[in-house]
Amino acid sequence: MFKLSKKIQSLPPYLFVEIDKAKRKARSEGRDIIDLGVGDPDQPTPRHIIEALYQAVQDAANHRYALDQGMPALRQAIADWYKKRFNVKLDPATEILPLIGSKEGIAHFPLAFLNPGDYSLIPDPCYPPYKGGTILAGGNLHLMPLLEDNAFLPDLKKIPAGIRKKARLLYVNYPNNPTSATAENDFYRKVADFAVKNKTIVISDLAYSEMAYDGYRPASFLETEGSKDIGIEFHSLSKTYNMTGWRIGWACGSAGLIAALAKVKSNIDSGIFSAVQLAGIAALSGPQEHVEQMRRIYQERRDALVGGLNSLGFNVNPPKATFYVWIKVPKNNDAMKFSALLLEKTDIVVTPGVGFGKYGQGYIRMALTVPKERIQEAIVRLKKIL
Repeated sequence: MFKLSKKIQSLPPYLFVEIDKAKRKARSEGRDIIDLGVGDPDQPTPRHIIEALYQAVQDAANHRYALDQGMPALRQAIADWYKKRFNVKLDPATEILPLIGSKEGIAHFPLAFLNPGDYSLIPDPCYPPYKGGTILAGGNLHLMPLLEDNAFLPDLKKIPAGIRKKARLLYVNYPNNPTSATAENDFYRKVADFAVKNKTIVISDLAYSEMAYDGYRPASFLETEGSKDIGIEFHSLSKTYNMTGWRIGWACGSAGLIAALAKVKSNIDSGIFSAVQLAGIAALSGPQEHVEQMRRIYQERRDALVGGLNSLGFNVNPPKATFYVWIKVPKNNDAMKFSALLLEKTDIVVTPGVGFGKYGQGYIRMALTVPKERIQEAIVRLKKIL
């Protein structure tokens, strides 16, 4: 009866919705599902953060509309955290914008800068909102393949000159979802130089910076000299503090880019629930011991999964960061078919790499978001069919 807009029709199916449907169907049949699909931490939010929320909701003043720009105390906590973690100085008043989760900010940002005919330079495979946000803003996509032989980094030299002239946005995401690849400061220097030369805005998604192992410490794009002139970085409390459902994150960087995103958001939402903002302050400013504990848990799971897969004939390198393992499927099988086979024959849910983009074909992603014992059980089940 009603026809969808062309923009909505051009959006691909959101991968995790489709996976959730398959999981629900399998569980409704009474099957024992091991879910290595969606990256949603299984550990609880630290108690002191929950307590801060509990205290905040007792105050009726926190139930009113929040400030669009976020509480000054939250912006200061974010600035303090960035200075301590990356030695990056941010102005809380102009260079930080709290978000209802980093996903919404990433998806809304293209609305501030893309006009018809403009391009976004998007890594492929990638977190789906990079593409969705561009499509909804009326922009065009230019895909930058993330290939194993280039350490899953985009080759900026291969972007055609005609595309460079029309490119307004360049997305980077390291530590990377879904490949779990990492990037160092020399890569960010090349990105910044490219952006300056081509008058392109850099969008850095740093959601997984604290999920790193074996002593590795991921870098921030904002550590690069001159980056605040051409870049904006998105971060989140979701993974670091096990707060995925709380929906709180932030953008930081260029004051001009922050102001533009703030203008978009002022026409769309009314800010983060104030009690959640106060809990966010507690997360950033309070005890951090659980972050190291989280790393140890995921590293144990990583080692169990990678070791188990390699014992079955896979060739998987242990990732230095994220809670994902990016795995080439056996015998170059189709990723969708292989994922369906695993669900059908082993009751294991994984994410087909092609769901993140065409260059994810031939790979699957497994998440370390189940206990080690369930990962070991998954290896036992896989052994029966491989």
